[in-house]
Amino acid sequence: MNTRAPRPLDHCVLSTADLGTARGRLSALGFTVAPAGVHPFGTANACIYFADGTFLEPLSVDRRELTREAIAKHNVFVAHDARYRSRNGDEGFSALVFGTEDARADHAAFVAAGYSAGPILDFSRPARDAFGREDVAAFRLAFARDASAVDTLFFTCQRVLSPKIDRAALEVHPNGAFGMASVILTAGDPTAFGSIVSLVSGRSSDMDGPGSSLQLMSTREFARDFGGDPPDEDQLRLRAIVFRVPDLGRLLDCLNDAGIPSRRSGGRPVVDPAPGQGAIFIFDPR
Repeated sequence: MNTRAPRPLDHCVLSTADLGTARGRLSALGFTVAPAGVHPFGTANACIYFADGTFLEPLSVDRRELTREAIAKHNVFVAHDARYRSRNGDEGFSALVFGTEDARADHAAFVAAGYSAGPILDFSRPARDAFGREDVAAFRLAFARDASAVDTLFFTCQRVLSPKIDRAALEVHPNGAFGMASVILTAGDPTAFGSIVSLVSGRSSDMDGPGSSLQLMSTREFARDFGGDPPDEDQLRLRAIVFRVPDLGRLLDCLNDAGIPSRRSGGRPVVDPAPGQGAIFIFDPR
């Protein structure tokens, strides 16, 4: 049993070929998409921020020459994104991130457990709000990966410097979403990956309880409940994000207006991935 205090969900990284395509798809789903943010190592994002402090990070390659330089300097974030794209294409759910107050301590714990994916990354970038006001955000990241699950990266994110901008307008979404309820991971044998998931999340291996922000399911169970089947049943995969919505009316209006099909699982609308949306999206009004 892991006695560490649970780490909060911070954000999900969704690799995408093009931020414009991602912005169009996510806007059609009823999300407010922030202005683009450019990393100093060649990638760029266009985030979706929620009132509960979580966010989505659609990620594209902005300057390929900078990403090559970053990989040569052992930048785990960029190297994983490049490896993920080479193995899976440019669209997908490539990394899951937890909040932390001490990324250095996390890195030491990952190294001790044999799960470190590489050195800590410190960086800063400009951040803008909906009104164009700009400040600087700085982060420290600690990375973990199971050697048998190379397509799934975990990291903890310490917000070293929070930008003094107003994100309130960016946290209001036409579909009503106000946060992420949970993230679903799958594997052929989930027990084979319980140790790393427990380590990075700070949660016990029992992640199926009510209100749990992580669900580790077998591929077979996931296909039964939500449909779909990954190409590699044994691999640990990041599969779905469950969003909190106050009611389904506003969400369904957005989907209907955009002509986006959905299906139901346990009364919850489920939207399959598409270009710009690398994960299954599930919307939960409870």
